[in-house]
Amino acid sequence: MSWDKFVKRYVWDDIKTPYFVRVAKMTKVQARYEIFSYSLFLAVLFAVISVASLSDQAPQGRSEVVSIYGFCVVCGAIILATTKNSAAAHVCASAPLAALLYFFLEGFPPGLGEVDKGLLVAVTLGLLGYSTRVVAMAKAYPNMPDAVEGG
Repeated sequence: MSWDKFVKRYVWDDIKTPYFVRVAKMTKVQARYEIFSYSLFLAVLFAVISVASLSDQAPQGRSEVVSIYGFCVVCGAIILATTKNSAAAHVCASAPLAALLYFFLEGFPPGLGEVDKGLLVAVTLGLLGYSTRVVAMAKAYPNMPDAVEGG
């Protein structure tokens, strides 16, 4: 098997990985795959954050508020994945904003260098930008076509 066929089959597929397809041109099948991937990533990340923040060994110490918020994001991600509800998408989209607010109020974990801090902020801003796409998908989902016309 050639490299380009491998990439096309397992990494880049017009249906299963439509990350550069405009929301206005997406089908419900494409949106389901993309929303599922986003929801799975967010649910796993915030489940870990939720559990880790209950430990006294956490970088800023034990925080029940962070744990409860993390659990709410996990619930929002599950609801988003199953219902494509725009309110759940907004809950999930609030996660990067909450992370930036946390960094501003509590500071970064100790021991991080300036490059690490910059990378953490850049990834969080990237997730915030991508979250706006997911909110747009959830809003447009009921009116999306079921399949590609003519195909």
